[in-house]
Amino acid sequence: MSGALLLQSLILGVLLGGLYALLAAGLTLYFGIMRVVMIAHSAFLILAAYLAWWFNRETGIDPLVSLIVTVPLFFLTGVVMQRLLVSRLKPLTLTMMSVLLTFAVALIIEGALGFFFTGTQRRIPLPYASASLDFFGAQVPVVKLIAFGLAAVALALLFSLLKYTKFGQALRATIQHPEAARLVGINTDRVAGYGFGLGLATAAIGGTALSLDATIYPSLHWHWIGPLMAIIVVGGLGSIPGAAIAALVLGIAQSLLQLPLGPTWAQTVFYVALFATLMFRPQGFFGGRLAQRF
Repeated sequence: MSGALLLQSLILGVLLGGLYALLAAGLTLYFGIMRVVMIAHSAFLILAAYLAWWFNRETGIDPLVSLIVTVPLFFLTGVVMQRLLVSRLKPLTLTMMSVLLTFAVALIIEGALGFFFTGTQRRIPLPYASASLDFFGAQVPVVKLIAFGLAAVALALLFSLLKYTKFGQALRATIQHPEAARLVGINTDRVAGYGFGLGLATAAIGGTALSLDATIYPSLHWHWIGPLMAIIVVGGLGSIPGAAIAALVLGIAQSLLQLPLGPTWAQTVFYVALFATLMFRPQGFFGGRLAQRF
């Protein structure tokens, strides 16, 4: 294995890990605020990618411009979904029933995509799709750099929102102790709705980033949900920083394993890491403690 090839795999692993980190942050928000396991998160990811493709086909605009529409749309969808569906689940069975509910939502989205766009694979013909940068002999695709930059900016904005705003304080209080948050006057139901909206907004951004470089089809979301679930468990349920670190580590590991094993077997790194975490450190790398400080 040449040094340039190894360097290229490391760089691609970091770039992929950035996208994983953004999407895992959304999953962590759902679970941290409401103990909801959002199986449909990756389905909304593919829906956003399809919307970016559709906007490009109909208007010729760059997928990044479609974020002006998709981010607010997904945020509002998340608020409505939480208030009309998730809030109706009984607290004692919330986590288990949320799996069934969001699994059904994922199937509905997949079926709708298949109905309106058929099962044909789609790809956005971007003028810079084949462009790459040379970095000490490693060829780094420009589209992956753009996707990573988009994910990094979105994560930075999310961290800033949670750490430095009153809404972020209310959301963190709701995550840490919902009953105490209600006692001090926080409308936890409203916070939960906005938190759910933020989670879906990350899917909108992630889907747009994915559309820059991926061939999409309706059932692609099943390829993503397993690794994302593994990341939030390995990073520590409820910990966005933990999920971000786990995403980067596992993204790099996946990229390196693709060299000897190929892309299909490389994904087993997520399930091996998940098994090891559940066996030896069920609370994850950080056990949710960092979630109290971000």
